[in-house]
Amino acid sequence: MSEPFAQVEDVQGRIDFTMSAAEERVAGAALDDMSEEARYHAGQAWPVPEEAPRMVRRLVLVAVARYMKNLDGLTQSRAGDETVAFTDLGDKAGAPFFSDAEIETLRRLGGAAQGGFVSAEVTAYRTDLRRYKHHQCTLVNTDGDPFPLNEECWGFGCDCSTWHPSGGCRSGYGYGYSTWHPRRGC
Repeated sequence: MSEPFAQVEDVQGRIDFTMSAAEERVAGAALDDMSEEARYHAGQAWPVPEEAPRMVRRLVLVAVARYMKNLDGLTQSRAGDETVAFTDLGDKAGAPFFSDAEIETLRRLGGAAQGGFVSAEVTAYRTDLRRYKHHQCTLVNTDGDPFPLNEECWGFGCDCSTWHPSGGCRSGYGYGYSTWHPRRGC
């Protein structure tokens, strides 16, 4: 387990009461848990806490201080007739947690929320896709040179035994003889 992003003394500075020894143990365990959860949401290991952005440390401290102020997750308490009411947080009640906004901030700090590689199917306006239902398209080389695929098609719709720089990969699949051409594709 990695080091927590903060210490129990840092949590003590964010709450308005002095913690007992038992509460300090709970705060230490909560710091460990929330530090690991912050690493998970950010998608970063940050083995040395000082290398993480300061905002990560702050978010961990806010979550642990919120938990320490209300260990049982109560929203209402009465001393006279012993009335208590629990919040509607469900499984988050009585446990340290990050809010949805804090989770999104952690993802952005870790670089996890910054897009990535996606595959999107696009077609031209008024294209009849039924015409292409038996074809499987693959990569298209725009400069006319053969692909450096080590004489293989990588399984893109053909079992390529011969690769022709001028004619592409030739294979019979579907209901006829199809040719993949480097300039035209399928």
